[in-house]
Amino acid sequence: MSDHHIHIVGGGLAGSEAAWQLAEAGFRVKLSEMRGGGDATPAHHTDGLAELVCSNSFRSDDAESNAVGLLHQEMRRLGSLILREGDAHRVPAGSALAVDRDGFSAGVTAALSAHPNITIVRERVDILPDGPAILATGPLTAPALAEAIGGATGTDALAFFDAIAPIVHRDSIDMDIAWFQSRWNKGDGKDYINCPLDKDAYLAFHAALLAGEKTEFRDWEKDTPYFEGCMPIEVMAERGVDTLRYGPMKPVGLDDPRTGRWPYAVVQLRQDNAQGSLWNIVGFQTKLKHAEQVRLFRTIPGLQNAEFARLGGLHRNTFIRSPELLDPTLRLRNRPNIRFAGQITGCEGYIESAAIGLIAGRFAAAELSGATLPPPPVETSLGALLGHITGGAEAESYQPMNVNFGLMPPIEGRTKKADRKKMYTARARAAFDQWLSCLPQPAPARTADISREAATFA
Repeated sequence: MSDHHIHIVGGGLAGSEAAWQLAEAGFRVKLSEMRGGGDATPAHHTDGLAELVCSNSFRSDDAESNAVGLLHQEMRRLGSLILREGDAHRVPAGSALAVDRDGFSAGVTAALSAHPNITIVRERVDILPDGPAILATGPLTAPALAEAIGGATGTDALAFFDAIAPIVHRDSIDMDIAWFQSRWNKGDGKDYINCPLDKDAYLAFHAALLAGEKTEFRDWEKDTPYFEGCMPIEVMAERGVDTLRYGPMKPVGLDDPRTGRWPYAVVQLRQDNAQGSLWNIVGFQTKLKHAEQVRLFRTIPGLQNAEFARLGGLHRNTFIRSPELLDPTLRLRNRPNIRFAGQITGCEGYIESAAIGLIAGRFAAAELSGATLPPPPVETSLGALLGHITGGAEAESYQPMNVNFGLMPPIEGRTKKADRKKMYTARARAAFDQWLSCLPQPAPARTADISREAATFA
């Protein structure tokens, strides 16, 4: 008999969360992560589990009027490791939950390494496991395993690009020009650093973005679409001269203390680590070449002497056509011993990835113990996201999606727009409470073996 009940492949946010949920339920988990075993990815810089490769933000923590904040709340109630460590390593970001990326990853790694039911193996997995497994290999699945997944699914994987925003050393920002302020003065007033541009400076910056030298795509990457929620800034600039002023460079709600008025455009930076020494340029994911980034971003007022801890980059994101391939509990229909979790399912975002890892772990734990876990209601954030992935979306046009109220059933009757979001959250909490009250409560077998029959999926 195997020395583990289930094999999880991938130590990102989804795999880490799934491992934690199963281990806490009393099941022995083998967690395979290729980083640290001689392999790497184009986007990761460390071998830490749950490394954040793009932004350090888990986005809004507002559980009253934001679907992702509601998802945070639901995950906390389910004992999420990712939210526990996110809260422990929080840095100022207004109403958002942003974290010290190094402290967060170290916290997740330490928790999983110390758990008696988890064995972490630094290895690359090239074939699909024969026994119970969760594949959470993320957007940068190794080529051999991606080929094996393609062989099992009988369909080509889809792909798009995620772009990484640059990070600036705080002491290189000119605070005689820039200033601290959150939009509309939300938070404590020092959650963002703002760099103002007048009309001439903005138009010059826009023109330079269009003319800047970009990285070249490989032949197999040229037709890959971008995800709308993580669009490179130069691609946004191509859509029109004012696109950036209505997007990441929006000046509304920000008063330049030197003029008392909103600037023509603003570049915002958000704290990236607990010490406040690193700040990332919000919304400035890019595929400009590194030398071009340094030259161009130093034309931004306040960043003329900027020193960069990390420059922007670009990586490919691969995902499966989940609505036609996965059942409602994330099992591969033609290989039900395997579940998928995280970004490879087509969810988008750190928290969404972790949430799908969490529910995949819960589904697997229930099945291993001989119980049945009903999916969370579609009126909840977790249930709406899961439902979208496992059948709510059109398979032929399936694209990655962040959690949002649009994935939930609409509120019936006429309602004021200002009240609608709170009505969604109130309904979601009631549905989530009801779901929790009906969950099976199997006795965990922390010290006893589970039979071979119970350790295999139907």
